[in-house]
Amino acid sequence: MIIERTDNEIIIRLSGDINIDDLQDLKDWFQYKEVTRLSKANQSDVDAFVSKIKKGRWNKRKAKLIK
Repeated sequence: MIIERTDNEIIIRLSGDINIDDLQDLKDWFQYKEVTRLSKANQSDVDAFVSKIKKGRWNKRKAKLIK
């Protein structure tokens, strides 16, 4: 494994026999960290947001199912 830093990016080189699914999980985690690094939200904010989304989704779904 080689890790190299340039002016505007970090390059990680791995051998070709690494499990691609594991790499996808790692990429997803890095992407999450990059997107959330400037967030000021805490866990309770996230929980409230998810709850609101789920409730709205259920209400829409329930209305379609009752028809």
